[in-house]
Amino acid sequence: MTQIFVVNSGSSSIKYQLVDLETEEAVLSGILERVGEPGSGIPDHEAGMRRVLETLGTGHEITAVGHRVVHGGSLFSAAAIVTDEVEAEIAELSALAPLHNPANLLGIRAARHALPTVPHVAVFDTAFHQTLPPAAYTYAIDRELAERHGVRRYGFHGTSHKYVSQETARFLGRPLTDLKTIVLHLGNGASVSAIDGGVSVETSMGMTPLEGLVMGTRSGDIDAAVLIHLHRQAGLDFDELDTMLNRQSGLLGLTGNGDMRDVQEAASRGDEVAEGALAVYRHRIRRYIGAYIAHLGGLDALVFTAGVGENNALLRRRTLAGLEFLGIAVDVDRNELASRKARYISPDGAPVAVLVIPTNEELEIARQCVAAIA
Repeated sequence: MTQIFVVNSGSSSIKYQLVDLETEEAVLSGILERVGEPGSGIPDHEAGMRRVLETLGTGHEITAVGHRVVHGGSLFSAAAIVTDEVEAEIAELSALAPLHNPANLLGIRAARHALPTVPHVAVFDTAFHQTLPPAAYTYAIDRELAERHGVRRYGFHGTSHKYVSQETARFLGRPLTDLKTIVLHLGNGASVSAIDGGVSVETSMGMTPLEGLVMGTRSGDIDAAVLIHLHRQAGLDFDELDTMLNRQSGLLGLTGNGDMRDVQEAASRGDEVAEGALAVYRHRIRRYIGAYIAHLGGLDALVFTAGVGENNALLRRRTLAGLEFLGIAVDVDRNELASRKARYISPDGAPVAVLVIPTNEELEIARQCVAAIA
């Protein structure tokens, strides 16, 4: 059995999955936690990788290892076979993703050491969005300063957006190159992309995953002058502002709870604060939908994916209410149907296909591994 070993290495965890290339199914998956933490018995990622491989056991022919890497900057527009030079470039890009790239790199180095005879492939969250036109990725600040420090919009969740857009075409039975699609990746982290003929032309996340939609703990879009104001008036330093925006904002900042399920349950009990937060959440999504239809010049499919997008029928219905004038409508019964499969939630004959397509980032990483090696 020929398989791709997919690795997502965090600062103290290693998520993994074995994907069978013939069936494109996960043979097994798991997560190793508390790597490097006192008392865990797993002192570092090298020891963690050995533990993972022991867990896998024998009988698995690993053809390649695919590594999720958050930030590829402007250097990587596609998956790349890992060499010492690629490792060094990922390390340099850590300045743009200090919480993620160093951890991703630890996993790459540990896996290359443990499995030295198979190819390793880095698959970048940002790569799919490297097709953004300059008008979409450029921030209006001093050009030389921006270029010197890599300040531009990169976009994230690209692996998911690419996978879902391809599965949308497959589900509809239409060529990918013919479709104008908006993908709503709604999880604890959330982003939206406009995809024209399979090519990303706009996306909500920016230089970092902070920009864009309201998320579980991230603010999304905010006037930059708010930070200056809070520094001057509230005395918050840069580290405190960073923590506030990334870990204490979004639904958590608005309600005290960052889990969409809990916020929605509170709203159902008449909690006005929770309902207000959900209104802000939905309003931001609707603003992006309208903007992206304008960018695309029309729309064939609007797709919900990721944990919240796939499972929250009430949010889907309320977010899209009143958009019938754009050809966007929701069939109540279809929307309420709980399923783990791709499905329509729009009525028959609707001008825009509104879909739920479960994402599968591990499978997409495996597919990109195969393409990179080929």
